[in-house]
Amino acid sequence: MAEYPNKVWLNGEILDAESARISVFDRGFLFGDGIYEVMARIRGRFFYEEAHLKRLDECLQKIKIDFDTRMLTKEIPRLLKASDIVENDCLLYIQVSRGVAPRTHAFPHDIPPTVMMYVTPKTLPDINSINASVLTMEEFRWSRCDIKTTSLLGNVMANEIAVQRECYEMLFVRNDIVTEASHCNMFFVKDNIVYTHPANEYILDGITRQVVLGLCADLDIVVREEGVSKQRIPQMDEAFLTGTSTQIASIKQIDQHFYYKGDEIGKVTKKLQNAFLGLKKTGF
Repeated sequence: MAEYPNKVWLNGEILDAESARISVFDRGFLFGDGIYEVMARIRGRFFYEEAHLKRLDECLQKIKIDFDTRMLTKEIPRLLKASDIVENDCLLYIQVSRGVAPRTHAFPHDIPPTVMMYVTPKTLPDINSINASVLTMEEFRWSRCDIKTTSLLGNVMANEIAVQRECYEMLFVRNDIVTEASHCNMFFVKDNIVYTHPANEYILDGITRQVVLGLCADLDIVVREEGVSKQRIPQMDEAFLTGTSTQIASIKQIDQHFYYKGDEIGKVTKKLQNAFLGLKKTGF
């Protein structure tokens, strides 16, 4: 279980976590009307910090929350120091909601957003050794999955089903096409070609997903950004997940189909895992 942080940055103040308070009329609480971002700090640097903050900014623009994310780059070091995590690896959570206003569905005007951040110690493994079992289910969420909204009930419900069945993840299938998982992006491999759903409104374009696509280009691995139908899952050679804390995780089983019976890892998956490790060690 993740531990609570000891400090919280809230609207410009650094507070003891137990003293941090947000109004019951905050639209993040009432509607899930907000955006969040998570970054991993590795060896003294946030992994692709600029890309994460750019995505945060783009998502805020998509839902018309006016907030200058550039100011966070000055505040994050303050939070790290106050949290006594200057020297440690950690995860940084950022959340921006539309702010406090009387409850109406339409956007209120001229109210300041509520901005909150905290860090928790977290050391990611060099390579994610999970060889995951995952499930599939018909998509039941909305059609703007490209927005990293705090409204995650659909993802939470899907992941809970997976956990109850002792699986790592739940894959969503929309119109017979595998799109993404509840908190990861999805990749398949067939004949040394990597397949992943295009970055449209049906998936969140993960930063680790973007990094993996870049690694594929560096390694001369052909990529096809196209969805894989559920019927083709057994025809694929390999499958893996990507995410900020997941990094690159091999999939051994989807529903009743096994890619591997033991601890085997596909050669393309392994090649990308090693290249990802090299990226973390040599700089990014």
